[in-house]
Amino acid sequence: MTFVRTRLALDRMAPGQTLLVRLLGEEPRRNVPASAAALGHAVLAEQQAADGVTLLWVRRA
Repeated sequence: MTFVRTRLALDRMAPGQTLLVRLLGEEPRRNVPASAAALGHAVLAEQQAADGVTLLWVRRA
């Protein structure tokens, strides 16, 4: 479900814009970056926050 929300947000953006996604849990942390990259978007960075949330920056293709 996390990637569905991420994809909807990316679809509303203009090419070249960057989206910050907050991921909670191991499965979204593995799947969302891989799925975004498979669709041609650039995964710019991934950072683990102190509260256990993973911050993911994705640039829309």
